[in-house]
Amino acid sequence: MDIADLKARIELSIADPSQLDGDAVLQVVDLLDAGVLRVAEKLEGEWVVHEWVRQAVVLYFRVADMKVMEVGPFTYYDKVPLKSDLRAQGVRLVPPGAVRYGAHLERGCVVMPGYVNIGAYVGAGTMVDTWATVGTCAQIGKGVHLSGGVGIGGVLEPPGARPVIIEDGAFIGSRCIVVEGVLVEEEAVLAAGTVLTASTKIIDVTGPEEVIITGRVPARSVVIPGTRTKRFPAGEYQIPCALIIGQRKASTDKKTSLNQVLREFALAV
Repeated sequence: MDIADLKARIELSIADPSQLDGDAVLQVVDLLDAGVLRVAEKLEGEWVVHEWVRQAVVLYFRVADMKVMEVGPFTYYDKVPLKSDLRAQGVRLVPPGAVRYGAHLERGCVVMPGYVNIGAYVGAGTMVDTWATVGTCAQIGKGVHLSGGVGIGGVLEPPGARPVIIEDGAFIGSRCIVVEGVLVEEEAVLAAGTVLTASTKIIDVTGPEEVIITGRVPARSVVIPGTRTKRFPAGEYQIPCALIIGQRKASTDKKTSLNQVLREFALAV
């Protein structure tokens, strides 16, 4: 397998749609499904997005044909089949959860009746809880808990270049929404109902003065939903933000630390 050649063929397909190489696209999605390729990976401490791989996922929808799919008594009509060989891969999938072909889940993952889309990568031991969704090309680390109803955005709707990244050991509370390429760093905790977009103000309120960041939750931060006053022509209104109110202690066991965080800050999860 020549990855450099495969990349060149995909890049030509992107530059000149008349030269669409369907075989190369299918090979890339096969490699994503097997976990050989990833849309993004951490190299020397920094996340790198492989744009040609992401674009191959987009091109797949031009290459694949619509087909009728029969799953027990259910009938579907779609372009992307379901992932297969879950038992051999050590992945537990609870009905009626769905994992699409082209996603890769490491051994020990559990997917309750949730959804993992094409191009996503989910690390070992992660829980995708009931009605949680992992969008196209999202990167989820090891030992992550995506609580019930969590929405992790993809790169197709709306289209975006950078996938959402949730690093190892993070805890994402019920009904949280993380979209538009936001990075949640290692062991961070998002309380229930936190919404993070690329433009959401994430405000560290633990010091004497607020510190505002966007697009990234620092490692081990404890984050809750908040509001912020903004003036409009019609008057002042409260708009959503997120507040960093503390840190998980790095010196303690992760599970113990999480329990302590939930008690100390009385967070809903």
